[in-house]
Amino acid sequence: MKSVCVIGLGYIGLPTASLFANAGFKVKGVDAKEHVVEMVNSGRNHIQEVGLRTMVEAAISSGQLSASLEPACSDAFIIAVPTPFGPNKEPDLSHVFAAARKIIPLLEVGNLVVVESTVPPGTTEKVAEVIAAERPDLVADPARPVASLQVHVAHCPERVLPGRILKELVENDRVIGGLNAESTECAVDLYKRIVSGTIYSTDATTAEMVKLSENTFRDVNISLVNELAIICEKLGISVWEVIELANKHPRVKMLTPGPGVGGHCIAVDPWFIVSEFPEDSNLIKAARLRNDAMPALVVERVKKLVAGIASPVIACLGASYKGNVGDARNSPAIEIYEKLLALYGEKGEVRINDMYVDEKDLPLVSLREVIEKADLVLVLVDHFEYRALDPLEIAKKVRRKVVFDTRNTLNHERWRAAGFAVHVLGSGVRATAPKG
Repeated sequence: MKSVCVIGLGYIGLPTASLFANAGFKVKGVDAKEHVVEMVNSGRNHIQEVGLRTMVEAAISSGQLSASLEPACSDAFIIAVPTPFGPNKEPDLSHVFAAARKIIPLLEVGNLVVVESTVPPGTTEKVAEVIAAERPDLVADPARPVASLQVHVAHCPERVLPGRILKELVENDRVIGGLNAESTECAVDLYKRIVSGTIYSTDATTAEMVKLSENTFRDVNISLVNELAIICEKLGISVWEVIELANKHPRVKMLTPGPGVGGHCIAVDPWFIVSEFPEDSNLIKAARLRNDAMPALVVERVKKLVAGIASPVIACLGASYKGNVGDARNSPAIEIYEKLLALYGEKGEVRINDMYVDEKDLPLVSLREVIEKADLVLVLVDHFEYRALDPLEIAKKVRRKVVFDTRNTLNHERWRAAGFAVHVLGSGVRATAPKG
């Protein structure tokens, strides 16, 4: 194979297209947004990711990568479009099937179609069914349309961390599953050109379930510590100390609680299992509901901390879904900000800061502005910059010395020494009274 067409130039599609281009493939990147196509063709990236700009510039300047609104004939097609869920938490696969239908007229015998988008089990086979139905000329035996499809179809889910996407796309192990052995082998041969980690072969449905299971595992474990955080608060103890001591057991490795779970994987993928098997996924659903309820719990804590203040000013620190990245998809920090804005936007002021996020619809302000005359400093994301804040300097700017750390990221002793009443999510330990 010498050419690849990548449908969807988002957090996974653009890095993947750039990697293949810099590995010597002729790559056509496709996106439905005209401004994304224009940016890529000018050698710029529209998403913040370490090393990506250099990679895109190199791929464009070499002539190996170009972007377009429409796909082009290629040896391999990679579908890397979003798979959000609807209002009832059902998966929205419209982008996947729209992408598949875009490439169907271009397919030739021997081509490879890879679904890289995270999808419910069985989706890759449904994509093959659509191809077979719309291109009967690619079917060798009409009685067995999918089994005799003369186009290879496979699933190759990503397993990367924002901020480390390029490194992990190359170095992490991958799981690839085809609809048959030939499809699997064809997809493995392609990804070997850019992946240095071990590639494990399986079938398509297993590969789909592997990705969902990985993120469901993390979601269920996060829900456990979030539930323990609530219980520890009521007991008057710190869940952080409980976790630290419990993790000294040789077979225990608890995760950490927080104000909610965001991103486009852990907060979404478990619902794909629940939607397909609602009667058999009670634990998974309960975990999702627990984590989804955390923003509202934080808001209730905030209401108590600003009770009695006629026009409270709340400084929200963080908008991304996790620390030190600019990815704000499904961010619990933004959900908390919006809930607080609905409560105090008219009778007070709610501000938000984030030095990583570039969100045009979010009224982000500078760190100096967000703190000015605040009645509550609310830490929602554990960015390094927030950990490094000088509480003595912050104390000069705020109106009330009260901080609520939902990530347990601050040096609480320093903040208390600066006169702050420090409240921590999951801690029922009485905070030191503010000085002065």
